[in-house]
Amino acid sequence: MSAAPGPLDLPRAPRLVATDLDGTLLRTDGTVSARTARALARAEAAGVHVVFVTARPHRWLADLAPHVAGHGVALCANGASVVDVATLRVLEQHGMGPDVVRAVAAALRARWGADHVHLAVERADGFAAEQGFVDNHPRPRDARTAARVEDLLDAPVLKLLVRTDTEPTAGWEFVAGLTAAVGDLAVVADSGAHGLGEISGPGVTKAAGLARFAADRDVPAADVWAVGDAPNDLPMLAWAGVAFAVRNAHAPVLAAADHHLPANDDDGVAVLLEHAASLAAPAASRDPR
Repeated sequence: MSAAPGPLDLPRAPRLVATDLDGTLLRTDGTVSARTARALARAEAAGVHVVFVTARPHRWLADLAPHVAGHGVALCANGASVVDVATLRVLEQHGMGPDVVRAVAAALRARWGADHVHLAVERADGFAAEQGFVDNHPRPRDARTAARVEDLLDAPVLKLLVRTDTEPTAGWEFVAGLTAAVGDLAVVADSGAHGLGEISGPGVTKAAGLARFAADRDVPAADVWAVGDAPNDLPMLAWAGVAFAVRNAHAPVLAAADHHLPANDDDGVAVLLEHAASLAAPAASRDPR
């Protein structure tokens, strides 16, 4: 494993770079640095496609439209959707049907008590929540509310969000409790958001979404570089040919990565993209097309 944040020693350019957003490509204040913006453009010009693979819902991507790669899409909700970033239109979705959401909701209420579990859903048509769900982000004006999530299931659910009144102090304990309660009904993802559980449909992970995206473009895993910071990035890092972690990543991510990059606030993804572009540019100049 390369622990040094300096120049990377990788002999061959990737065809595709998959990067997480929060805590990885984005700075702590949620912005794209000038260096990262230049590196994204340079990579695209060199023929290296970059795709955002994020836990974010598509409604949170509006400010990132100028920076998405030439294909113009991102993988959102931990791989549950493929989104046209310019229009925020969901092109493809792998959501949970009502029966799955009902079963998961029942399991969570059995674990913590019906009065202590508060749920919300991200869908292709937006956000909806139970009346007791407390959101740390501004709620869309058109968000629907209901006494129980079961009354909000007239469309597939891309991601089920969970908060409880009795959540443990340690975030990993909450995730472990969710995983134990849900079992094989669905997939619990840990994006590092304290006190917020994120649940996707069976088989829905960042890795599965990225694998579909790459296969549609005839790009094998060996030609994909992936970078992340949180536990929900681990499946994607394991699938990709080369795995990177930014210096501020969670310990399991640092341990799983093939290479370490500078932290998100030090433009770690820009370092990666600059190296990818420098490797790809000579090959592009030799391409007779």
